[in-house]
Amino acid sequence: MRNSLSMTVGSGGGQINGSDDRVIQAGIDYLNALGGGTLKLLPGTYHLNNAIYLRSNIQIEGSGNETVLVKNPSVSTPLAIDSDWYDSDVTLTKGNGFEVGYGVCLRAKTPHDGGSNVIKRTIVAKEGNRLWLDKSLEKNFWADHEAQISTLFPILSGEHICDVEIRDLALDGNRSNNERLDGNYAGCIFMQDCERITIDHVEARNYNGDGISWQICHDVTVTNCRSLNNADLGLHPGSGSQRPIMQDNYLAGNRLGLFFCWGVKHGTAENNQILNNCQYGISVGHRDTDNIIRHNRIEGSGEVGITFRNEPNEGRSPHRNLVENNRIANSGPDKSGIGIDIQGETQSITIRENQIAETRKGGEHIGVQIGEKTSNILLEKNEFSGVAVGVRDLRDE
Repeated sequence: MRNSLSMTVGSGGGQINGSDDRVIQAGIDYLNALGGGTLKLLPGTYHLNNAIYLRSNIQIEGSGNETVLVKNPSVSTPLAIDSDWYDSDVTLTKGNGFEVGYGVCLRAKTPHDGGSNVIKRTIVAKEGNRLWLDKSLEKNFWADHEAQISTLFPILSGEHICDVEIRDLALDGNRSNNERLDGNYAGCIFMQDCERITIDHVEARNYNGDGISWQICHDVTVTNCRSLNNADLGLHPGSGSQRPIMQDNYLAGNRLGLFFCWGVKHGTAENNQILNNCQYGISVGHRDTDNIIRHNRIEGSGEVGITFRNEPNEGRSPHRNLVENNRIANSGPDKSGIGIDIQGETQSITIRENQIAETRKGGEHIGVQIGEKTSNILLEKNEFSGVAVGVRDLRDE
């Protein structure tokens, strides 16, 4: 970071003292007003009723596992009356658990097409069961379309910012006491439309959603991080993200380890340990092209080690990706599973010098499965051990 200005926040002994989201946000906003700098979080546990909103040119730095940011338990209630897209207030059936300064998420079925409306806001005023929010709703939330409000939010959040560093923190989503919120809107860390973001030595755990998610963000670097026991995705390079670098991370116990969303291009996933994730180790799909997956250890995936998803047509398929020198072991259930599964009309995938192993006995595991509509799939110098079939090429069946 260019800026030398720094300040400290802590429960005692900091330049700003306290143990909740307000003191951290105050430090960030102060530095932001002066052009940026480093906010150092002293050891302690900070309990959050709202997201920490990051700003450009800010480095937030903790004391490793001694600095823990915990999301407080969520509460939810239906809306009592309709609110329209131009409103900035909502009326609840019950106002308990909703206070000024709290972060909230509103969700409802759309009145028009059967989809979902989801927005995040902050409460800025309250009178009885009526809340005023920091921005207008921008979407319709109608009581007869299951509109509800919940105290759900990311732990760290950034939108339309750049040149941010997040280091040496533990983030706990308090999963058992919070409702699920999709990784397109939240996570222990959630970034939207950002550039040049560095996340290093951060533990993101127990979020009822994603660990670390970034949407339409370019040049995001995630290194030496741990994403553990999150309900959804360990790392989620989101739609349209260019040049993500994910190195030396430990992703375990999530529903899925590393998920390339839509149109993720020129990314690198290297030297990661991706262990015991419930569904896939790594998933690559819709227009995810020109990515490198190299030198990773992917073991104990519940279904498939690495999957190239079955997209509807060639134009939406993941092309020109390299899978090189990974160890992929014990993929799927005890009796079946696939190390690498290439589906749909995927083209130009290179699978080179990987070790694909199965140490469990008596199963019908497959090392690499090549879908019948794929093309230009190159397999070179891969090693197979313990699998029933090294390569199953459905184009030949």
